Amino acid sequence: MTRIRQSFVWWSARARGDYEPEQLARAAKDIGYDAMEMCKPEELHIIKDAGLDISLITGHASLADGLNRLENHPRIEAELAANIELAAEWNVPVLCCLSGNRYEGVSDVRGAEITAEILAKMAPAAEKAGVTMCMELLNSKVDHAGYMCDRTEWGVHVCKMVNSPAVRLIYDIYHMQIMEGDLIRTITDDIEWIGHFHTAGNPGRNDMDEDQEIYYPPIARAIAELDYDGYVAHEFVPKGDTIEAMKAAYEIFDVV
Repeated sequence: MTRIRQSFVWWSARARGDYEPEQLARAAKDIGYDAMEMCKPEELHIIKDAGLDISLITGHASLADGLNRLENHPRIEAELAANIELAAEWNVPVLCCLSGNRYEGVSDVRGAEITAEILAKMAPAAEKAGVTMCMELLNSKVDHAGYMCDRTEWGVHVCKMVNSPAVRLIYDIYHMQIMEGDLIRTITDDIEWIGHFHTAGNPGRNDMDEDQEIYYPPIARAIAELDYDGYVAHEFVPKGDTIEAMKAAYEIFDVV
């Protein structure tokens, strides 16, 4: 069983506005977190100054208008190139990438091919920099209507087409509970294609407590037993005090 490296997502830690950014970063370090993630470039130093790593930054602009449109590729290629360099500079292991929404005239099969095309083009630069481009699995039922990468099978298919260690998935447990369920089996079967995890309680995208339907302790143990060496990052809006919520989330995944 491998100790799980834990991170907390910057935007969700700051959502309540009950602490200053520097306080949150120091608190995360004191709790035992290894990292925080998904901040603006000008905020990277706050996390580093607290003695934390940065586990993930955004790879390119626009969630809905993403990788699955050929006309976006010149823009996204430039954005990914710049952010691969930024990630290498700050020792960030993961760039978050997004498929984009479905659109008329393009099937999911064709959308996967278009998505794989740009990821394959950028993979050599990412491999050289030691950065993994992870496409996030999101739900299209509640939060992101029309999003194409809304099933693990589709995301794995894209990764297999690219066939690079620099292309993996962000398995968001909250989103995949909404779309698929069967979480532990899917994680176990597809762990080789997962480069990062996100968590949150469902419904509501709040704390992982007794008021939501996902029972996280066995999920944490399953991930630890797979010798997974990436990060599990908590991405929920706390219902109460943010630091107390960060502590509770950390304890769930502190299974070794």
